[in-house]
Amino acid sequence: MLEVRELSKAFGGLKAVDQASLDVRAGEIVGLIGPNGAGKTTLFATIAGFHKPDAGRISLQGHDITGMAPHRICAAGMVRTFQITQPFARISVRENIMVGAYFRTADRHEAASLAEAVANQVGMGDQLDRPGSDLTVAGRKRLELARALATRPALLLLDEVMAGLNPTEIAEIVQVIREVRRAGVTILLIEHVMQAVTSLAERVYVLNQGRMIAEGTPAAIAENPEVVEAYLGHGAARVLRA
Repeated sequence: MLEVRELSKAFGGLKAVDQASLDVRAGEIVGLIGPNGAGKTTLFATIAGFHKPDAGRISLQGHDITGMAPHRICAAGMVRTFQITQPFARISVRENIMVGAYFRTADRHEAASLAEAVANQVGMGDQLDRPGSDLTVAGRKRLELARALATRPALLLLDEVMAGLNPTEIAEIVQVIREVRRAGVTILLIEHVMQAVTSLAERVYVLNQGRMIAEGTPAAIAENPEVVEAYLGHGAARVLRA
């Protein structure tokens, strides 16, 4: 579904992404891990059209989308969430989700109906009339996910959707992500919560200093000495092997 080949992006003298390649097949959940500052979010932003790559190619469902604007990439079926959530504070959860739904329809009733369905999908069906400003961190994370899902993507890029959540909230979001995949959405996720990566991802890519240093199953990644040294440490490696 998604093919990224030799992608590079620099900011001045800093090469944030350096000839990175990855593949995501339809129906998969694929993880992208690595230390802070490795270039993961820059890679996501470049794939999703928020940065123009300096080199490389991006293909979505067989079509070259390299350098396309984010709204065109969204229309082609791929959308990303953001690590720092920014709901529209003065409007309701329903209206926040409708912002995403309006990408696919101009009809207010259809957008409202889609917003309600998506809210139920992510466990926010009882919060539709709540102002965005009243949401907890976990609520804002769910809303960010819901707004992206309302664009009806084929491929969803999740950027640290579990950051700042407690263990109970993480377990709930893991279940939501599983349900999203069961509904037919393919997922590529950046995540630091190793137990969630193990639980969700069939395959994992590891980025370090802008370069891909490993790819494989969570268990295989945990056995890679370069990955353990660069990022995991022995404690997180044991989690991935479990």
